[in-house]
Amino acid sequence: MPESATRDLRDRPVRVAIAGTGAIAREAHLPAYRALGGEVEVVAAFDIDEAACRSFCADGAVPYAYTDLGKLLAEQRPDLVSICTPPAVHREQTVAALGAGAWVWCEKPPCRSLEEYAAMEAAEGGDGGDHGGPFASIVFQHRFGSGADRIRALIADRAMGRPLVAHCQTTWFRGADYYQVPWRGNWAAEGGGPTMGHGIHQMDLLLDLLGPWSQVRAMTGRLVHDVETEDVSTALVRFESGAMATVVNSVVSPHQLSRIRIDCERATVELSHLYQHANDDWRITPAPGVALDELAGWRDMGENVPSSHLAQLRPLIADLRAGRRPRASGADGRTSLELVAALYKSAFTDTTVMAGEIGPGDPFHAAMNGGAAGRGL
Repeated sequence: MPESATRDLRDRPVRVAIAGTGAIAREAHLPAYRALGGEVEVVAAFDIDEAACRSFCADGAVPYAYTDLGKLLAEQRPDLVSICTPPAVHREQTVAALGAGAWVWCEKPPCRSLEEYAAMEAAEGGDGGDHGGPFASIVFQHRFGSGADRIRALIADRAMGRPLVAHCQTTWFRGADYYQVPWRGNWAAEGGGPTMGHGIHQMDLLLDLLGPWSQVRAMTGRLVHDVETEDVSTALVRFESGAMATVVNSVVSPHQLSRIRIDCERATVELSHLYQHANDDWRITPAPGVALDELAGWRDMGENVPSSHLAQLRPLIADLRAGRRPRASGADGRTSLELVAALYKSAFTDTTVMAGEIGPGDPFHAAMNGGAAGRGL
């Protein structure tokens, strides 16, 4: 039985540790934990930069600062660890936390390759299925919130008819200063460019709404920035349902926008935002002849719960206490990474990539660039 299964969480707060004390930890993870009040207790933080870690702990009232993650896990025995470090160490730190019996909430991208993700899955506990734990959930907060929940249900129920055509857009802008951070813009440290590090959020939401994809054809380009990875990618994606989608990812776009549009038989659904969406960011346009009372029902999204780290954290804590697999973990957490790998393979090899074809032994299973940095851009 995994160690975490022996931890009685019925009558005490969930003990949390945060690995990595940069901006995402300060601005998203710690505030989300604080918003849960006595439900959780942030007991420690880890960073290889001791001064940064101590500053984070002092500012956030976190009791213990560590520069050794193994020591933190052994001494504090957290129930949950937030991984807020660069992608190159996600696999190592996730496996270490799971091995210590802690659940994991890992920032995107989950890791640098499908091979690394397989190692993270293998380190999970459980009863061979979806019960027990510890489990590792990936931070894909855009699929959470009232708007996404409502649209997902409408599409699943075919209330608006079959989904036919979709567009997924992450067109952001990053200047040269963004790439001054040493781990950005190179395959070994980051695992990919904006497809991997930025667009994965909207692609994950698209997959969560439309279900499994079947094939992808893609191009990548390095149009502005002097880096190894792409700064633009485009793709055509066919879904198992028959729906077809275009996907565009960019960090060279002055007018920044995150957008999903899905044309169904009886209505078009659109989401336009940047880093977070709320009910008012979703728009539904009916097809001619659709009754107004149906449209009113579709647009009723209930209480406004914006997408956020907190919106994902609440059910994650509930799943941890119940010992059940959370969303965005295991196979569910791998779906967007598989699409990213297929997009890169298609671009680098100038071929159509089918779902399920990238497995152990395929160079694109071990690295998003297939081990040949620069080729294909």
